[in-house]
Amino acid sequence: MEAVLQSFLAGFPVLLMHFFVTVVMLAAGVAVYVWITPHKDLALVKEGNVAAAISLSGAVLGLAIPLAMSMSVSVNVADIVIWGLLTLVIQLVVFRLTDLVLRDLPARIESGEVAAALLLSAIKLAVAAVTAAAVSG
Repeated sequence: MEAVLQSFLAGFPVLLMHFFVTVVMLAAGVAVYVWITPHKDLALVKEGNVAAAISLSGAVLGLAIPLAMSMSVSVNVADIVIWGLLTLVIQLVVFRLTDLVLRDLPARIESGEVAAALLLSAIKLAVAAVTAAAVSG
């Protein structure tokens, strides 16, 4: 039992540091996403726009999934930061390219069209899954 307790006491601060760094990176990624998105996600969500909530939720999950994988395969905080930043950049670039290629989707989300939001969220989550798999490989 003592070995288990010692292991916990040694590992818990590392877990907290890895978790904290990853959550800070996620918050920064979401802030950048909200900034580069052609529509005002948070304002639309506050107004009750379900489509905007779906789209923003897909973005948050799309950023979190590769970050979580980065954290899981990293051996230290520097590793998490390097791989995490790489995955954030990839995700944000792909999200922005998707907005540019499918130009009508942001406007449709602004108008509350749930179908457009679901498609955009699916694209974000698909890219997140591929990015996460690439990091783990």
